[in-house]
Amino acid sequence: MNKESFLVFSGTKTRYLAEKICKDLDCPLGNLDITYFADGEFVVSFEESIRGRDVFLVQSTFPNSDNLMELLLMIDAAKRASAKSINAVIPYFGWARQDRKDKPRVSIGAKLIADMLSAAGIDRLITMDLHADQEQGFFDVPVDHLYASTVVLPYIQSLNLKNLCIASPDVGGSKRASAYAKYLDCPMVLCNKTRKRANVVGDMQIIGEVKDMDIILIDDMVDTAGTITKAASLMIENGARSVRAIASHCIMSNPADERIEASPIEEMLFTDSIPYHGNCKKVKQISVSKMFAETIRRVMDNESISSQYLI
Repeated sequence: MNKESFLVFSGTKTRYLAEKICKDLDCPLGNLDITYFADGEFVVSFEESIRGRDVFLVQSTFPNSDNLMELLLMIDAAKRASAKSINAVIPYFGWARQDRKDKPRVSIGAKLIADMLSAAGIDRLITMDLHADQEQGFFDVPVDHLYASTVVLPYIQSLNLKNLCIASPDVGGSKRASAYAKYLDCPMVLCNKTRKRANVVGDMQIIGEVKDMDIILIDDMVDTAGTITKAASLMIENGARSVRAIASHCIMSNPADERIEASPIEEMLFTDSIPYHGNCKKVKQISVSKMFAETIRRVMDNESISSQYLI
């Protein structure tokens, strides 16, 4: 890989991860300036030449929407500065829960954001654990869809749990949980839930046997933690010996910290696709920087990335 042929830049809120990625790539983080006006409007400018270079723009689009707007302006600035290719590296792709019309007269936010990124000028998307795999089809450019399982599965194996059982807190996550259980050669259970409204869980039932099992709940994200803490409590009520939880994206909106702290969950593990600024002692993060760095290296060397996938 020729380190002179590409540059890595970061938006404001994902700089912590971009710095790790650059360290793993043994390259400097590009110089980007964001200037703010008094009313909150901002302008993005590259402070070094990117003409003819492959640029990788690292920015998750977690709330607030300034993160997405920063990314769009970075893409536009790179296009107007004659970058050879523009690669959006979005560890957490926001609005991904809006992947279909689940009731009349609603937007499909994930498709809208995909269209905005394409219109801005990206040539490739590198992301991780989309809410639904089929969202890759919302893009008309190549999508390298990475999986947190690459770093999560070795961690689970390191726990050496005696009676391991993988669980999904909802039926929608059954495919992910099944893949984990098959790889780890252990049983799987599901939780069937109904929602009263967004972020509010109604009823929940367990499908499967959890008595005397060491449960690991697997999900793609934790927002208010209502679903995952309710599932954990239900597992303990039905005789589980211990419950841990793992999710790719650490959204953790209020009152998630309080819910997890008060729940029977022994440990709540996330990747660092989103920074965690809370104070829950049960929360732990593991980094995906090496995975993204290796993907960037393989893109630049025109190598397959499929060997990175454990499942």
